[in-house]
Amino acid sequence: MNLRDLTYIIAVAEQGHFGRAAEVCHVSQPTLSGQILKLEDDLGVKIFEREGRRIRPTAVGIDIIQRARQAVAAADDITLLARANQDPLAGPIRLGIIPTLAPYVLPWILPLAAESLPRAPLMVAEDTTQKLLEGLMQGSLDAALMATDAPERMTEIPLFDEPFWLVLPPGHPLARQNSICADDLSDQNLLLLNDGHCLRDQALDFCGGADRARAAGADVRATSLETLLHLTAANYGMTLVPRMAVRRGGGVLDHLAARPLDGPNHARRVRIVHRSHSPRSAALEKLATAIRDGAPDCVTRVI
Repeated sequence: MNLRDLTYIIAVAEQGHFGRAAEVCHVSQPTLSGQILKLEDDLGVKIFEREGRRIRPTAVGIDIIQRARQAVAAADDITLLARANQDPLAGPIRLGIIPTLAPYVLPWILPLAAESLPRAPLMVAEDTTQKLLEGLMQGSLDAALMATDAPERMTEIPLFDEPFWLVLPPGHPLARQNSICADDLSDQNLLLLNDGHCLRDQALDFCGGADRARAAGADVRATSLETLLHLTAANYGMTLVPRMAVRRGGGVLDHLAARPLDGPNHARRVRIVHRSHSPRSAALEKLATAIRDGAPDCVTRVI
């Protein structure tokens, strides 16, 4: 068994096809298939079930592939560690970011990163929190910009606290208030993002939990804030958005009312999360400093 074999089985698991996996690995399909068959013989187990053109991992194959990802990520970290020892601020940074942050922070983070880390360009991938954490564990990401606590074996660098605002139709009675508390939403139709988005969980926390939100009519689950805003504009309900979304404005927001929230759980903490002992930690600390220094006034920097 070697790292090349582990790379092959990871590629097959991700592509679901031996031919496409061979293309990704830049080898012929017979070479890749033969190496995987040899690995299965050496281990005495089947990693993949082959049903015609369908390929899927076996039960033990799922565990083997997970450990293969960890092993390949550890090997990649060794390479990164050696490079970082030569110049810790050089080399691309693979940065994940959640969808409810990306459109509001990337326009000002990308120039800051280019100025503070000219030899470490950002390679950005947008996805849900769980997918980003998987990418960190598997080594496909160096760090992630998110709004939830770092799990075990991860380190976080706090950046800023961002309040939530309620967005609602301008003629709604709540639009006459200067601020909104959780009790104000007890009989309102609150629109939420789908499961997997941390903003959904944070909205539920503000409302007082899932039962409270269900009582408020939280029966729509969208995959983007833009969808929720258009539903709000159509008088279907109201939704919570991060403050930077209101600050940016434009589009459908120009035709809606927005009010700050008051009470517990009315804000989220944004942080950079990375693997503990990451060889890119020096570059990530410098990136965090640049983000804090350049953050807009509508958020509170965490020093």
